[in-house]
Amino acid sequence: MTITFEALEALVMETDAIAIHYFAQGVSVQQKADASPVTQADCEIESVIDRWRQTHYPGVGIWGEEWGQKGEGSPCRLIVDPIDGTRNFIGGNPVFATLIGVEVHGELVMGMVSAPAMARRWWGQVGLGAWGSGPEGSRPLRVSSTDEVSQAQVFHGSLYGVESPPDEGWMRVLKGTYRQRGVGDFFSHVLVASGAGDYSVDDGLKAWDMAALVPIVVGAGGKVSNWDGGFSLAVPTLLCSNGHLHDQVIQQLRG
Repeated sequence: MTITFEALEALVMETDAIAIHYFAQGVSVQQKADASPVTQADCEIESVIDRWRQTHYPGVGIWGEEWGQKGEGSPCRLIVDPIDGTRNFIGGNPVFATLIGVEVHGELVMGMVSAPAMARRWWGQVGLGAWGSGPEGSRPLRVSSTDEVSQAQVFHGSLYGVESPPDEGWMRVLKGTYRQRGVGDFFSHVLVASGAGDYSVDDGLKAWDMAALVPIVVGAGGKVSNWDGGFSLAVPTLLCSNGHLHDQVIQQLRG
């Protein structure tokens, strides 16, 4: 049974309501073993997605941030981050989203990102395209045409602190660009897919942070890789670009 955009959209309408409820009312926070925060909203959203899977797509597996893997061995699975940007969510920053990636036979084919406090949603499928919606309506996504690093706008996460890359040499990819913005999390990468910037760099990621983003950026005509130029969900780095600048940025990352 094929998972459709319409089915995913109906699902995230349900998860959006949970996220907005706790975003407005406040939520208790616990620390996981890796010292990252988890809230009741994270757990409820992932549970809703898992129940939806079991009800509508019982042959599909799931790999979620909070509850791990179920249905291992299935040719199709969902890879889920119930709330990407949990610290933003806790602190009242509206830049958070539910991320759902669909993987078939090891290939990421579809992605959905829903940011309810921003009233925005992005989705894409490799080979078919990518789209975004917001208060202004829905539109197809297309990456930028910038082909010179000196004219590029680049998005990044933390420059310093516990979330910054261990090798500060990566900051050379920011130097020589026209403009730099520290957006972070999913938003950096969907902005690239939207053509609002030219490339984005991120580190310290898990599979569920990346899976939904790949089909959206690729569907919009962009390119995605780890910092070494290959791609694996097991590697914690991510570079999303308009494609024109990708090889140049890889060379800078390699030093």
